[in-house]
Amino acid sequence: MFDVGFWELILIGLVSLLVIGPERLPKAARIAGFWVGKLRNTVASVKAEIKQELQAEEIRQVLKEQSAFDEIHKTLDETKEAAHSIQSSIESASEEQSKPK
Repeated sequence: MFDVGFWELILIGLVSLLVIGPERLPKAARIAGFWVGKLRNTVASVKAEIKQELQAEEIRQVLKEQSAFDEIHKTLDETKEAAHSIQSSIESASEEQSKPK
């Protein structure tokens, strides 16, 4: 996330040694490490939740598209059946007209 090199860490260590002092520095380092770990865990869980929500949204979109395709297929099937019934009606009407009276 942040690009902190070796010399930056040395500088932070020296400044903290001067400001906090050698007696309280180990305790302060443990507390800082605890909070950094807690922050990392929180960020990781938020990332996981966002990823999960994005995947759920993608699945919803796919299902929505699938339902639209299902409706189109249903409409096409109904149109096909209607065309077949019209064709049979026309054929039966033409057969009746072609029969001698």
